[in-house]
Amino acid sequence: MLPGPAGRRLSARNTLFYKRVFPAIWIGLMVLAVSVIVATRQRGHGVPLPALIGPLLALGIAWFVLRRLVSDLADEVWDEGDALRVRFGHDEERIALADIVNIGYTMMVNPARVTLTLRNPGRFGKEVSFSPVQRGFLGPLLRRNPLVTDLIERVDAARRQ
Repeated sequence: MLPGPAGRRLSARNTLFYKRVFPAIWIGLMVLAVSVIVATRQRGHGVPLPALIGPLLALGIAWFVLRRLVSDLADEVWDEGDALRVRFGHDEERIALADIVNIGYTMMVNPARVTLTLRNPGRFGKEVSFSPVQRGFLGPLLRRNPLVTDLIERVDAARRQ
């Protein structure tokens, strides 16, 4: 992997796990469960057909949750002082702090989310979300992330200039 841009990384390093690895493991486990149920049923054992409902329901719920909370997270966000560099795959965009209208922070989801609302839609749309670097195990549940608080203050200062 290429070294990141100069500056401080704001996005969590485990975003790749949440977006790519965990869904692959989850889908694999559900396919395995359905395969075992179907194979057992074909051998004439008394596995009821409604047993398929559990894995299929778990797969549907996971798809909905991952699509809603994880799939739109940026892969990397770097702080470059007066701007943020956002990367989704191989695509990058530089967002000036003064172009950020609002910063939303959601703590009680896993992973935590920061959503930047932009004045004008950019390459990735009007809103860009990422999972911030977390400090400590219980920190995200008990208090606001200091990186987010600092970013809010800097965006406010950039807009006033």
